[in-house]
Amino acid sequence: MQPYHAPLRDMRFVLYELLGADRQLSALPGWEEVTADLIDPILDEAAKFCREVLFPLNRSGDEEGCRFENGVVRTPKGFKAAYDLFRQGGWTGLMAAGADGGQELPRLLGQMVSEMICSANLAFGIYPGLSQGAYAALAVHGDEALKRAYLPKLASGDWTGTMCLTEPQCGTDLGLIRTRAQPQEDGSARITGTKIFISAGEHDLADNILHLVLARLPDAPKGIKGISLFLVPKFVPGPDGRPGRPNGVACSAIEHKMGINASATCVIHFDDATGYLVGEPNKGMRAMFRMMNEARLAVGIQGLGLAEAAYQGAVAYARERQQGRALGKPSRPDLPADPILVHPDVRRMLLTIRAKTEGARALAAWVALEMDKAARGGDRARREETEDLAALLTPIIKASFTDMGFEAANLGVQVMGGHGYIREHGMEQLVRDARITLLYEGTNGVQALDLIGRKLTAHGGRFLRRFFHPLDAYLAAKAGDPALAEFVQPLAKAFGRLQQASAAIALQGLKNPSDAAAGAADYLRLFGLVAMGFQWARMAETALAALAEGQGGEADFYQAKLATARFFMARLLPECGALLATVAEGGKTLADFPDRAF
Repeated sequence: MQPYHAPLRDMRFVLYELLGADRQLSALPGWEEVTADLIDPILDEAAKFCREVLFPLNRSGDEEGCRFENGVVRTPKGFKAAYDLFRQGGWTGLMAAGADGGQELPRLLGQMVSEMICSANLAFGIYPGLSQGAYAALAVHGDEALKRAYLPKLASGDWTGTMCLTEPQCGTDLGLIRTRAQPQEDGSARITGTKIFISAGEHDLADNILHLVLARLPDAPKGIKGISLFLVPKFVPGPDGRPGRPNGVACSAIEHKMGINASATCVIHFDDATGYLVGEPNKGMRAMFRMMNEARLAVGIQGLGLAEAAYQGAVAYARERQQGRALGKPSRPDLPADPILVHPDVRRMLLTIRAKTEGARALAAWVALEMDKAARGGDRARREETEDLAALLTPIIKASFTDMGFEAANLGVQVMGGHGYIREHGMEQLVRDARITLLYEGTNGVQALDLIGRKLTAHGGRFLRRFFHPLDAYLAAKAGDPALAEFVQPLAKAFGRLQQASAAIALQGLKNPSDAAAGAADYLRLFGLVAMGFQWARMAETALAALAEGQGGEADFYQAKLATARFFMARLLPECGALLATVAEGGKTLADFPDRAF
């Protein structure tokens, strides 16, 4: 497999040239030093760590997998040493608060580091990734005692976290949860029940594991309104803050999976385990949604990272593999055959991966920067706008990016032909690893239903306006620029189709919700293409400006950026027309098909 090299030039293009993130972040209180002088060394070190430490463990970790021995999970060879280096390097606390021992750096920077980790070794990245989500939920909803006791441990990476939602009888429908919580006189609770599919639920990387568990208190209301959230440590901390007595928490099995084999996916039993309420009684979903939304954005970045890895592997192969001749004139007459890079269909596949990957990176960075600005410098109205935008785009990022990652890995196999199908080249592992991202943290179909059922209708369409208004303003401002016409005009047409589809979905929802649900996945895909198209128009504008200024040896980079933008606008964005037609069709062809005929 082609060694992974972080796309630092493109990341810096997005950070500094497209978004001006260094200037915007350093203008915020507490982040005055967050300039390129601070950001660049962090990106460089992350790239080095991923290339030299994590990537070499990716294939071996997949082949060895995790081992379950006498109730203990052993991670593959090299993972414990890599995690120790990761923790000692301060990577676990990159975005954690300074009061907890973290570095308190922007989400945007942490997100780009996460992309590198996911490209190099997704299975490894799941362990610290779950801890970041647990930290975020506890930081917002935990009481002061819980924060003091546990946040520094999560920030340092000494202890790790999980989220325990799924049970054998329920996945998406969390109202069916049966895990019980019995209050105790000391304010704790006794937790009893079984959770399945728990990522990083048991392992040998850290001294303690903190489970965030959904459970029901006695006499709690039925359904989702009666769920509470509890923190349940594997070992109950003693007076000195160190792991003390074993809690009533046990792993009974690990799953044998299609991919991410080096990540332990566990069945966890809680038997009168000591737990501590997080947030208010019967309000657990409010707290857990904090972690779930963080996780959904993080899974979107997993899709982005896998797409980048697939692109690098496929391009390297296409440059070297010699098969056939270019139609017309041979590309390399000095060789017995031309590299397959010359063939139109290979170029189509590679450009599809590249255009979606770079568009996704820019979209994710834009959202992260907006969230950073609101968290540090925004007033209440500004924070509300950003929270609305993030809420709207979270299901789009999760679903669109993971669809993209899986598609990219499959296209990578297609580019490599038979060599892509065998293990030696590593592309088939990317396919297997990518497949789970479309499923966990809410399947992509569930994300589509969330988009049309909650986000589009919230507050009279207020969420939708947070995206539509800046896009509309951009199109209006650039409509008269002839240099941008080849980018702005296709985007304007696609935006019009998105508006039509939004109106159709809203009308269907009023008349027959099943019709709206039938087009939900197509609507989300359409929205994702337009959102990436918005970023591609802006990137093309940025590249044109750089070329006009005369960037010397960088001309090739900017020309390639423009060529990729043209491909996106001409070959990918037109899919919006077909998606609009599908959305407008409604659900009649689905509903009319008789159940007995399946």
